[in-house]
Amino acid sequence: MLKSTTEALMADERAKKHHVLADRLQRALTAVPVTPPALTTSTANGGNGREAIIEVQPQTRLDDLLLPLPVRENGRQLVEEHVRADVLRAHGYEARHRILLSGPPGNGKTSFAEGIAEALALPFFVVRYDALIGSYLGETNARLRRLFDYVRTQPSVLFFDEFDAIGKERGDTHETGEIKRVVSFLLMQLDQLPSYVVVIAATNHAELLDRAVWRRFQMRLAFPAPDRTQVEVFLDRIVANWPKFPRMPIQKIAAKLGMVSYAEALDFCQNVRRRHILGLGALEIDDALATELDLWSSRVRPEHLNAERSEQAAPVADEAIPARSSRRPAKSHPQA
Repeated sequence: MLKSTTEALMADERAKKHHVLADRLQRALTAVPVTPPALTTSTANGGNGREAIIEVQPQTRLDDLLLPLPVRENGRQLVEEHVRADVLRAHGYEARHRILLSGPPGNGKTSFAEGIAEALALPFFVVRYDALIGSYLGETNARLRRLFDYVRTQPSVLFFDEFDAIGKERGDTHETGEIKRVVSFLLMQLDQLPSYVVVIAATNHAELLDRAVWRRFQMRLAFPAPDRTQVEVFLDRIVANWPKFPRMPIQKIAAKLGMVSYAEALDFCQNVRRRHILGLGALEIDDALATELDLWSSRVRPEHLNAERSEQAAPVADEAIPARSSRRPAKSHPQA
């Protein structure tokens, strides 16, 4: 009770920009043994959880993003709930604050999380897995505890990208017992977070998440790949800011790009502008666009790599058939 009350006071003081007082409260809280130390806590590791996150200054606005209608409406509702949280509390409700985003990469999940932080004027904390996941038994749980203890001290948006790296299905027989303990501890921490900490988790592989993870999130939003019309709108927004417009229609550019993510379309446009800028006036925008379109058609994509692997594996499988039918014993090879 004392700990939760002090954490609420610290969050309130930080919201009022009284950082000196909030820091004093935090030091006082850490100095007093409010609860017995957990088995996963190690004083040798030290740190206060701040080392496991990167604070990013949010720049992206929700209104600037091309979002599916359900995502846009849910984002608007989420912002309204937190802006008017006092009205909800007066009726016994809390604002929703656990959101799960899923979909293929490059289609706005990270930008949406940053847009929520910008709309709420809150710090945007991105979790660093390299500083969170440890190699020793119980080390990851200890770092998770310190991370969540830190974010409880102030209103913020906590973003877990690639959430499947830590929220994997516990029924997977290939995973170790340590990962299963981490998932269980993570779920408990998510349940105990106050509503003024907005947790947004994003994954490209929703099928890998533990089933109990889904139930912890109050909003589950899908970010599908854009269709041709959405790519055209996105390209039109970018080209509108160029000093010169290309003669090739946006519809034809989108057709030549094919099925792409927003991130891929942005990379292409930036490459065109780089080539045009470095031309120092001697290269027209249409020539830069044509050159990049030629290069674009020869780029390597993940499906190309998968096809190459399949073609390379096929001859090996064909050669294995007569080898199995032969009565001669196979030669053994020493392991590397």
